[in-house]
Amino acid sequence: MKFIRKHRKLTAAIVIALVVLGAYGGACEYFYRVAFIPSTKTFLNNKVSKREQANRDWLAAVHKQTWTQTAVGHSDWQLKADYVPAASKSSKTVVVAHGYMNTKEDMAAYIRMFHNAGYNVLAPDDRGHGQSDGTYIGYGWADRRDYQKWLQQLLRREGSQQQIALFGVSMGGATVMYLSGMNLPKQVQAIVEDCGYTSVDAELSFQAKSMYNLPSRPLVPSVLRLAQLHTGVDYPAASATRALKKNNLPTFFIHGAQDKFVPTKMVYANYKASAGEKKLWVVPGARHAQSELKHPAEYQHRVLNFLSTHLR
Repeated sequence: MKFIRKHRKLTAAIVIALVVLGAYGGACEYFYRVAFIPSTKTFLNNKVSKREQANRDWLAAVHKQTWTQTAVGHSDWQLKADYVPAASKSSKTVVVAHGYMNTKEDMAAYIRMFHNAGYNVLAPDDRGHGQSDGTYIGYGWADRRDYQKWLQQLLRREGSQQQIALFGVSMGGATVMYLSGMNLPKQVQAIVEDCGYTSVDAELSFQAKSMYNLPSRPLVPSVLRLAQLHTGVDYPAASATRALKKNNLPTFFIHGAQDKFVPTKMVYANYKASAGEKKLWVVPGARHAQSELKHPAEYQHRVLNFLSTHLR
């Protein structure tokens, strides 16, 4: 009888453990799908203001070219980009990286700003976004290799005399910071990042607490490993601060003082980590990705002045 009771207790414990593990695995799969599968995200503000629509209309009408390439590691995925040449021939180009579940069209205000200042602009849609193929969100980490490839195409098409700046907002900010730690062409001369996160782990940990009031451990590391199993992308290694330690390019860090999506404290860690010449602007009253909208004239002055200093 004692053996039977022990056997029943062991069986019950195993069943409970399996139920708990099953529930935990289901939770990880749910959060993976919410965070990594391209789809409409209810937690994002998808409203388009009149000003934004005017800039989109401008982008739709302006003379531009459509460039294509395949995604690194996925030869069956075609990526697309808009190349907007300057009105007067120029050898200065800004490569623009968009945010999470955004598109190149969402970057129209920035593209217009750079175009009006006399720059060529290359604005890709990241894998899984806009007109580009893809079944997962790269968080800038997978995308950084695609941007390396865009840079190579830019130099092939427009020549080795190019002077290039990298510009990104939110996930795009993280993308250009990741690029800063890579072997970039010598023609890349400056970086502007606006409200990028320190790492994928840190951003998802913040969102787990902010959106679901859940502790980050062990959930976030488990979700990142699950995402790696699904996609082959090493998300746990995605660290902007680690990349910036190898960065020797002049870099302008911008972040809204009221950012509640990518917390403002992250910009201080990124700024501190960067090894090269650097500037920091924490924008009063600005929420996430709203610095240009909040202070358009000052934003334009600061960003264009920074680029004119380093692209000559």
